[in-house]
Amino acid sequence: MPTRAAMERSKYLKPIAHRILVSELWRFTRRSVPRGVALGMLAAFLVPVGQIFAAVFLALPVRANVPIAAVTTFITNPLTYPFWIAAANHIGKFILQMDAMTAGQPINTQMQSEFGQWLTWLVREAGVTAFGFFVFAIFFAAIGYLISSWGWRWWIGRKRRDRLNKILGERSGDGQ
Repeated sequence: MPTRAAMERSKYLKPIAHRILVSELWRFTRRSVPRGVALGMLAAFLVPVGQIFAAVFLALPVRANVPIAAVTTFITNPLTYPFWIAAANHIGKFILQMDAMTAGQPINTQMQSEFGQWLTWLVREAGVTAFGFFVFAIFFAAIGYLISSWGWRWWIGRKRRDRLNKILGERSGDGQ
């Protein structure tokens, strides 16, 4: 992992270093972590290539945690992407009810080549899959935000409870 000074000196980051190296974007707080998770999920499903860069640049204006936003994009990695494509296609078809629709046959069906039929099918499936990815982006961003904020609250509550039990245990041991 490069140091802060190395990132400040980088010729690629120099124009935006003053924005991306703000310490607020790198702290783990109860507000920035859920924002980072939500933006990472959103970028993971909406941007097919360069999800990490998209998540980082989305994190800047909303003060989300940059490392969390970048790491969360790995939910759609090259190994899991075929699964997500198939799932997005099924969800898109289910929501749009594409199987229930009967596509009208064009007048020149006999004149359409096999390549033309394949291209028509590909465009229809790509649209349905893109809609499925949009649904996934919204759904997983919302769920990720809620789960991470609840998880943060649980984790901090557990730490406080353990600290309080330790303090009460020391006090009760002193009085006896």
